[in-house]
Amino acid sequence: MTTKTHEHTDPKGASHAPKGLPPKAKIDVKHVILILSGKGGVGKSTVSVNLASALSAHGRQVGLLDLDIHGPNIPKMLGIEDQRPSVLAKVLEPVHVTGKLAVMSMAFLLPDTSSPVIWRGPMKMAVIQQFLSDVNWGALDYLIVDLPPGTGDEALSIIQLAPNVQGAVIVTTPQDVAVLDAVKAIKVIEKLEIPVIGIVENMSGMCCPHCGDTIDLFGRGGGEKAAQELGMPYLGSIPLDPEMVKAGDEGRPYVLRHADTPTWKAVDAVMENLVKLVES
Repeated sequence: MTTKTHEHTDPKGASHAPKGLPPKAKIDVKHVILILSGKGGVGKSTVSVNLASALSAHGRQVGLLDLDIHGPNIPKMLGIEDQRPSVLAKVLEPVHVTGKLAVMSMAFLLPDTSSPVIWRGPMKMAVIQQFLSDVNWGALDYLIVDLPPGTGDEALSIIQLAPNVQGAVIVTTPQDVAVLDAVKAIKVIEKLEIPVIGIVENMSGMCCPHCGDTIDLFGRGGGEKAAQELGMPYLGSIPLDPEMVKAGDEGRPYVLRHADTPTWKAVDAVMENLVKLVES
């Protein structure tokens, strides 16, 4: 896959982009959902993987785009890190996890998992353009975009390039320092005139593997309190579950293998709240 910059000469397409910005990429998708966090270590990629898996399990056609270019972990978490996208008629075929879930990631294009990516902003924008326009996603109901922490080049580029961006889901943990960084990310997104769909509080308590009770390991309620204070939807809380950590390391989406557990129910509730807000 090259990282050349696409030239768009279609005057009709160019007219839809703000002056000085590239036109929107050509991808058939109803809803683009950005998954953001103000800081690392809050389980944003875990939420992305399980949210995308839950949506596909409920019959939606879903694309999962891993835009953490410097640290792409989505393929590892789905057990597909050894696969490579095929090329048909100069178009990349995404890696299919199921018939309803397709994935694209920088990890597929690197020589090995330890290869670093040392790129500046323009190269990132070029590859993001290609991930949108030169990948045969098919017709999607949702494109879930897992972004690196913060609001850097990747977030700015996808907002400029992707059509039908419905908004951002902000992932935080209950601690004050994580919530503070999440609020900063929210304010940046609002300045870019992208709606915040809602806040998810991850690691909200921990499910004890022995007794099944919930332990407030990192506290609880910080994300919900921030949502109330900011006047935005609260999508729900997801407890920390040792089995979810294990599932990510082993490449097995938690929600597809642990039905009816408290964490499964929590992820499913977040997904349903998201769907209600986006599709209503």
